[in-house]
Amino acid sequence: MSLRTCSARLNAVLRNQSSVVTRTIRRQYASAATAASSLPAGLKEAIDKEARLSNPDPQYDSQTARLVDAQSPFMVPTYVRPPPMFQQGEGCYIWDVENRQYLDFTAGIAVNSLGHSDPEVAKVLYQQAQTLVHSSNLYYNPWTGALSQLLVEKTREHGGFNAGKAFICNSGSEANEAAIKFARKHGRSVQSDGSKFEIVSFHGSFHGRTMGSLSVTPNPKYQKPFSPMLPGCKYATYNDMDSINELVTEHTCGVIIEPIQGEGGVNVATPEFLLALRKRCTEVGAVLVHDEIQCGLSRTGKLWAHCDLPAEAHPDILTTAKALGNGFPIGATIVTDEVSSKIVTGDHGTTFGGNPLGCRVAHHILGRLAAPELQAGVLQKEARFREHMSRLHQRFPKIVQEVRGRGLILGLQLSADPTPVVTAARERGLLIITCGTNTLRFVPPLIISNEEINKGMAILEDAMVAVFEEPGHIEGTDGQQEMR
Repeated sequence: MSLRTCSARLNAVLRNQSSVVTRTIRRQYASAATAASSLPAGLKEAIDKEARLSNPDPQYDSQTARLVDAQSPFMVPTYVRPPPMFQQGEGCYIWDVENRQYLDFTAGIAVNSLGHSDPEVAKVLYQQAQTLVHSSNLYYNPWTGALSQLLVEKTREHGGFNAGKAFICNSGSEANEAAIKFARKHGRSVQSDGSKFEIVSFHGSFHGRTMGSLSVTPNPKYQKPFSPMLPGCKYATYNDMDSINELVTEHTCGVIIEPIQGEGGVNVATPEFLLALRKRCTEVGAVLVHDEIQCGLSRTGKLWAHCDLPAEAHPDILTTAKALGNGFPIGATIVTDEVSSKIVTGDHGTTFGGNPLGCRVAHHILGRLAAPELQAGVLQKEARFREHMSRLHQRFPKIVQEVRGRGLILGLQLSADPTPVVTAARERGLLIITCGTNTLRFVPPLIISNEEINKGMAILEDAMVAVFEEPGHIEGTDGQQEMR
């Protein structure tokens, strides 16, 4: 371990110990002060909250609030964020500008699979940044092709679909945009009159915010402000076998589906449904696209979520991003040779996609995420999470209804609004997010330890007790939903 890494970890330990001591002293003084004071009730309550919680949200007079107030006037207001401002991370922990530590069960929404500030990733970034960051796609560089080759080879090696080639881009939305364009081009090769142009997607899906990916994301909240959508988009019901033949027709050029819907509520497609979908696409000559942007790259314990399926259910195109860069913006659209044969020079492109810095980093990350030891650990950690979730069901039988998902993409379905739980957990030192309707989403770093799982689930239980059992009301904070 490098001296720099040792120093960083020692500083993190000392910082945490200092914060614990400070909080302990603060609680003692606050408790004594408020017990005998004649302060107004509202002020007493605020002081007691500050003393009682390990990570109370920053107040209006905090350093965080001052920074936010100074910066917000210059930012387009596309996000609603909870109060903390994060500035440093290490492993499964992240610190805000108030120097408070949080255990991260979000991994940047399934992005930081190797954790925050991984020293090996930092080393690769540093080395390549000193060598060559960008040269444009007008020229070759050593890493675009190397990453494409590794994506194809690892997909085949791990039992995935018959991958042939890869297009490297910058994000999940862009990967899906490429997939939609490739499906349209393939459809035109089948029907030269352009009549084979329809795209089928599924209710509950989330494929992105750009116009093409938004058009296949059938959520009125996202679509209505920017309608009309891309023509030819049709929407089916997830896992509904009866709807397949009706919606996937001779006019369909492509079908896009998440094998596990992340934003939609961690809904898992059944093998029977995916098999029937593949069969129907083959019958009508449509391209099948699997969006594995959130559920791929070993998050299910397999390199890709579809690796558990028989070859007869495999896609023609797979899209990936998120964990591929562990925080560095990069995505990829992987296709069969049949699909690739319909794409010619000039059909698609990107300025930054395939730059040597991103591709070298992703090449390193993909090699680590494909390790059998890591994948086996994901399944073991899933079992640990499910044990805790079972106990939560026993503690809150009317609240906790169902556990969905595979590996380390899990959803805990509640019968009540979970946003107050998210707030209460955050103020106790745990970051967790929601999805779907009343669902808590668990997408922690894949390197998370059993001890960290135990710690986080204990905090979650405390938060649920505070929301559902203790008197008083904890307001939920907006800003929990995904934006890709």
